[in-house]
Amino acid sequence: MDKQNGLPILSDLNCNKINLGLGPIKKLLKKIGNPQFMYPTVLIGGTNGKGSIAAFLSSIIRKSGYKVGLYTSPHLISILERIRINDSLISEERMRECVGFISSHVKDSLTYFEYLTASAFLYFYQEKVDIAVLEVGMGGRLDATNVVKPILSVISNIHRDHEEYLGRHLKHIACEKAAIIKENNICITAVSQKDIIKILDDTCRRKRANLLRLGKDIHVRLKGNGQFSYQGPGLKIANLYSSLSGVHQVKNAALALAAAELITAKGIKVTEEAMITGVASATWEGRLEILQKMPTVIVDGAHNLSAVAVLCDELRQRNSLTRNILIFGVLQDKNYRLMLKKLLPFFQHIIFTRPKTERAVDVDLLMKMAQEYGHFSEAIENCREALKRALSLAGNKDLICATGSLYLVGEIKKIYAEGVSLNNRE
Repeated sequence: MDKQNGLPILSDLNCNKINLGLGPIKKLLKKIGNPQFMYPTVLIGGTNGKGSIAAFLSSIIRKSGYKVGLYTSPHLISILERIRINDSLISEERMRECVGFISSHVKDSLTYFEYLTASAFLYFYQEKVDIAVLEVGMGGRLDATNVVKPILSVISNIHRDHEEYLGRHLKHIACEKAAIIKENNICITAVSQKDIIKILDDTCRRKRANLLRLGKDIHVRLKGNGQFSYQGPGLKIANLYSSLSGVHQVKNAALALAAAELITAKGIKVTEEAMITGVASATWEGRLEILQKMPTVIVDGAHNLSAVAVLCDELRQRNSLTRNILIFGVLQDKNYRLMLKKLLPFFQHIIFTRPKTERAVDVDLLMKMAQEYGHFSEAIENCREALKRALSLAGNKDLICATGSLYLVGEIKKIYAEGVSLNNRE
């Protein structure tokens, strides 16, 4: 997921900074004809789950027969994952063409994310998509995706993350994310904190927008094993199945279903059958994703406290007789001390590793923290060797969980894609 795993053409550009502000990308987009205004868009923000919601929604719309652009971030293995049409990744050739075209029109410097966002807008226009589903990169107010005029916005939830850019106070973070709500529009959310709901309510009132909330206007009933029922603003569906694992994914699916209902009034006609099949067939990698069984190996991109809490809820529901082995790597800008405090009690063996990024936390520091919490651990910096070690320890009924960073998830998935030897049991 590092930039070096992307395209050389991006590495050659001077775009390594993070510069929160919409001026440069607006100027660039105007110069090339504002392609982002040439098709309807749905803008999805929040702290966790926004990528899953985008995957559910694009799957639903696609099942209704539309050509759907999907822009997400970050990527796990290839930068091409970020830009898709009907679940097919942009080709390397087309990515080069789009980035090259953008760079030929740039006078003010753009960030890495702005180059990719502008390239997605251009590609979707050139390919004549019927609609584009866009995931906010970070925050909302000053995110490059927030130059669009969406037919509706979704805010999954609001928790602390990226505090060095968005601030440490949750209310301030909420204000940043609420900025994707547009005048006379609709916002769908699963936010549950009363003070944060008030911020969203106030924003909607000020902008004459309509706020729909999970638990108030949208309801789900869990039936177990991924099955659930849905009641939205104008539709009830009794039997649904979520293709993505975890109770939290049912909530994400509900927001996508509500969005699908509401865009029908905007001219994108989504059928009930498409909602059922779209939710059942959606794919989103790196979130409670099972890479193998016997032993079970899962990767989960939990990289902040709220996402770790969701992962712990899933671990709590598993058979307590199995042994759980943790592979953990994390970045320096995360609250990894509290992440570990939540995670470690669920694991009998702990392996710390270091994803291939200069921002990764030193494994010796993580071992020291684990010891402070009363847990023995070992450190294996190389992710491939850490995985092999975990596999050598695990019995067929055990669980190996790699988490803490999407960088780590991407590396583990790449190892499986390349083939990893399992013949190393002790």
